[in-house]
Amino acid sequence: MTLRVRVPEELSARVPAEQRGPGLERDAVRLLVSRGEDVAHHTFTELPRLLRAGDLLVVNTSATLAAAVDGRTGHARVVVHFSTRGDDGRWAVELREPDGRGTTRARAGGPAGREVCLPGGVRLVLEEPLSGRSERLWWARVSGAGVPGLLREHGRPVRYAYTQRDQPLSVYQTVFALPSADGTGSAEMPSAARPFTTRMVAELVSRGVQFAPLTLHTGVASAEAHEPPYPERFAVPEVSARLINAVRAGGGRVVAVGTTAVRAVESAAGTDGVVRARAGWTDLVVTPERGVRVVDGLLTGLHEPEASHLLMLEAVAGRPAIERGYEAALQGRYLWHEFGDVHLLLP
Repeated sequence: MTLRVRVPEELSARVPAEQRGPGLERDAVRLLVSRGEDVAHHTFTELPRLLRAGDLLVVNTSATLAAAVDGRTGHARVVVHFSTRGDDGRWAVELREPDGRGTTRARAGGPAGREVCLPGGVRLVLEEPLSGRSERLWWARVSGAGVPGLLREHGRPVRYAYTQRDQPLSVYQTVFALPSADGTGSAEMPSAARPFTTRMVAELVSRGVQFAPLTLHTGVASAEAHEPPYPERFAVPEVSARLINAVRAGGGRVVAVGTTAVRAVESAAGTDGVVRARAGWTDLVVTPERGVRVVDGLLTGLHEPEASHLLMLEAVAGRPAIERGYEAALQGRYLWHEFGDVHLLLP
């Protein structure tokens, strides 16, 4: 699926909603609602009235890491984006160049054996590309300190050029985020859940909407590279699997909060549509041809219309709904990216 969409620069959300004016909170964003090709304009605070008692929100509890660390390779300054921890202790990383404005730009990866000096005497050595289709991400061995400790002491959140300034890590944590025991998490925020506040969660629960937590640790997407998603680590606990199956059996709607939640829950679903507890790695790419077996609706941010993201949205809602939604978002001058407005796709 290809959409010929150009997002004007002024529609990029440059700061979080709560920094746009006095008295604002995270939920001070707009909500575009699509039911098929019908669209309606709302505020996010109206979400509890748009869902029904018996609906279920599937939420990602992955915490965002301070995944960007300054380093040097030879005489050149680089920024290392730590993406994913492998089972063998290596990390998938992306090397980027400082752009002089506090953000970074893409640079060539490799070669194998390249060494990067990081703060605190930590050394990183590139070993091999993560995938044969791209050399953007490399498996790297880190010596001198553990990566979670390095990130806590010297890291900052991954930031792209459309944002105005560095933000504290707390800005990139959702209300659902839970620190993991091994210090792993998401390189980039599962941003569809960012507008939720504790007050909003309490109101939804009081209206009979339930929550099913799961975890999917997102890797570095990179703003320039429209690549299919790489394998990511995920876990769907038994209690959430049972709740999802019970809601579906009772006629409730399963609404995923973010594409990460879709990928995780669909990875745990059998061909019979039954969700079972699962943990490990998923390489699932949700496409219209594969379809979705569990998810009825999706709450998602507005992002650049790259292929894999759009294919998943089309699998959930159909191509006409996505085309109409993007058209309405541009006409309505909705704000895009992780600090922007959100889009609710309902059956």
